[in-house]
Amino acid sequence: MTSARRRTVGRILLGSVLVFAGASHLTFARKAFRAQVPDWVPLDVDTTVVASGVAEIGLGAALLAAPRSQRRRAGNLAALFFTAIFPGNLSQFAERRSAFGLDTDMKRFVRLFGQPLLIALALWSTRPPRP
Repeated sequence: MTSARRRTVGRILLGSVLVFAGASHLTFARKAFRAQVPDWVPLDVDTTVVASGVAEIGLGAALLAAPRSQRRRAGNLAALFFTAIFPGNLSQFAERRSAFGLDTDMKRFVRLFGQPLLIALALWSTRPPRP
């Protein structure tokens, strides 16, 4: 598989996961997402969950459907979003909040390493391969 094809697969996979996650914020997993919102977020908990779900659907759709000339911008926005929500992941670890099977300190700690991987995937998958 060529580098360009691997990047396309990564972009489509990430976009699909974001659309699914965003839809789950608005429907069946809303309660679990509410449990993850840190107390220091200045918005209402449900507003935060809905807004992040809408953002994830929009970012996922952009990764899936953006024209080639706009893919880098979509990847940058997705990476910024993953960066912006990382403090919430840190808070979940520090405050020992359980959700989505993250019910031990070790599971919550390991999850922290997933966020930089998502940032890297968003950036890598939306760049053209080097010649």
